[in-house]
Order: sequence, then C-alpha cells, then structure tokens
Amino acid sequence: MKRFSGALILFVLLIFKGFGQMETRPALRFVFYNVENFFDIYDDPHKDDNEFLPHGVMRWNYKRYNNKINAIYKVIAATGEWETPAIIGFCEVEKRSVLQDLIYSTYLKKYDYGIIHEESEDPRGIDVCLIYRKDKVSLLSYRYYKPRGISDAEFHTRSVLYSKWLISEDTIHLFLNHWPSRRGGVLAGESLRTEISGMLKEKEDSISKSVNGYAKIIAAGDFNCSTSGKEILALTEINNNENSDNDFQYVNLSEPALDKWHGTYKYMGTWEMIDQVIVSGWLLTCIHGFYADMSSFRVFNPDFLLKRDPNYPGFIPFSTYRGYKYQGGFSDHLPVILDLRKR
Repeated sequence: MKRFSGALILFVLLIFKGFGQMETRPALRFVFYNVENFFDIYDDPHKDDNEFLPHGVMRWNYKRYNNKINAIYKVIAATGEWETPAIIGFCEVEKRSVLQDLIYSTYLKKYDYGIIHEESEDPRGIDVCLIYRKDKVSLLSYRYYKPRGISDAEFHTRSVLYSKWLISEDTIHLFLNHWPSRRGGVLAGESLRTEISGMLKEKEDSISKSVNGYAKIIAAGDFNCSTSGKEILALTEINNNENSDNDFQYVNLSEPALDKWHGTYKYMGTWEMIDQVIVSGWLLTCIHGFYADMSSFRVFNPDFLLKRDPNYPGFIPFSTYRGYKYQGGFSDHLPVILDLRKR
C-alpha cells in the first residue's frame, strides 16, 4: 500500500480517535526554531559575518551573545514543559561552537545533547542543524542534500539536512529546511525554492517507495513560503497518474492550524506561517508505534515571546533586533512543535 488519499487519512483518524486518546503515552517532542542570527563574536574570514562583530553595525558583543544563548535556552526549556524536547532543529546558526556553548553553558548540559552541524554554502554562514537527546533517540545516519545539477558556485543557500533515527522500535526520517528568502519580493528565490522542493519530494518518495509506503517521514523548517505556495503544494499534491511509482501522500499539518495559530512570522502587519511541518500519510494512519495527528502541530507563542507591534495592530515576535536596534529579545520567528505519540 503506497497511496494515502486525504479521505482515507481522515477516515482512519476518526476510527482511531477514541483508541488513540485512551492509549496515548507521553509525547516525543520535536521542535523547530529559526533562532535569528545566532552568531558568535569572532570574525570568520570565510563568512560575511562583519555585521555581527563587536565593532560591526550590530555592535554584537559578548554580553549580547551570552544573552542570546540564555534566551534560546529559555525557549527550549519552555517548549519542553516537563522535560526538554528530544530533537530540536535550528536554522540561522553560524557554526558548531555556538551550539556547543548552548548545550554546555546552560542547564541543557544535564541532558547530554548531541549535535548535527555542517557548514553551508550560505555566504553569511547561517546553517541548518539540530541537537538531540541521546537518551531519547538514536541517530542512525545523516546527510546534507542540495539539488542535482546546481554547482557549488551557483548554490548560495542552505542544504537540506536529512537524518534517520531509531526511536524505540520505530524508524523516523527527518528533513530540516531553510529555503531561500523572499527578500526583494515574493518571486525572489522562487526558482531555487522550486528546485529544492523537487529534490525534497524525490528524496521522500524514494524512502517511501523502499518500504512500500510505510515510511514515517517529517519535513520541517523555515520554508520562506506560505502553506499555499506552489513550492509547498508540490510536496503535498498526489500524482494521479496510475503508472507513477511516486504517488505517496504527505500532509501539511501547518495548513489546517492557520485559523488557530495565525503564523510564525509577521511581515508588515500580516502573520505568515512560513515555519511548517509536513508528515507522511503513514505517520498519520499507522496503528502501531509513534504517530501524529492533526492536533500534533502547534506554534509556541507564550506571552514572553511576543511584544506589541509598534507599527501595526496586535503583537509581533520579540526579536533580538528590530532593524539595527538591539531589543534583547528571542527571535523574529516563533518556534513550532510536533508531538509524536505512541500506540
């Protein structure tokens, strides 16, 4: 069985709704967080990090760097509620050493987090990476992917981080993304986002095909694209060609959550859901092991992560900077959470 229609998914979810509520065990929590320019204070001659130096335009110094570490730690601790999350994906991280400072100089050191990080082709040096609790999950493998046919000289953005996990007796496949920005307009970066989207769908389908559709896959990150953007829809639309081997179902859990959560990022007074979580149909319909449902996704938006928007009605994420002005907040994005429960 490899094709999961939307009707089938909803039907199975309804059948197992009561069963799932009775048998639900404590969730395994995944968090994704765009941490907004998590730089150290030292010059890297191979990166365009001059803004984030003590004498740079941002006046980025040790005190501000230490405040940033403590701010990210506070968010992680709060998202975990009773205990810190099992896997935390990040983007906009300069280098491995800042993650080391995060997990070793805060109370996170109690939880023995491991790190996955490699340098990206982004000229500013901001990378996609993650930390994980070794007592909760076992890392089987990882790799960074970029679209075929694009040379290193042409690829000036972040690769997609793929990692494979053994969690209890389940194999979970995780793809972390930070797609090219729309800075300069909605069309900016569109062609490259389309290329990355196609590559991601190809990788997901390859995994699904290898196990006849019974793959538990999560794709998450800052997609710099709305839930209705064609690059995102390309990941969730089914190819109805009966001769196709790649007609697997993927569901964007962020899209139905729009009415409740509004978004993760606010631009010119409008909330946008650009930090998203997409899962394979089998992760929703499986009857054994870890699973997700339509309530598994949420935006983490406690009051301390928000401040009143000075230019538009309502609130805005309490960011580290607003333009070039230091605010001492957390990030210009809100984190997103996915809870995997177990039957």
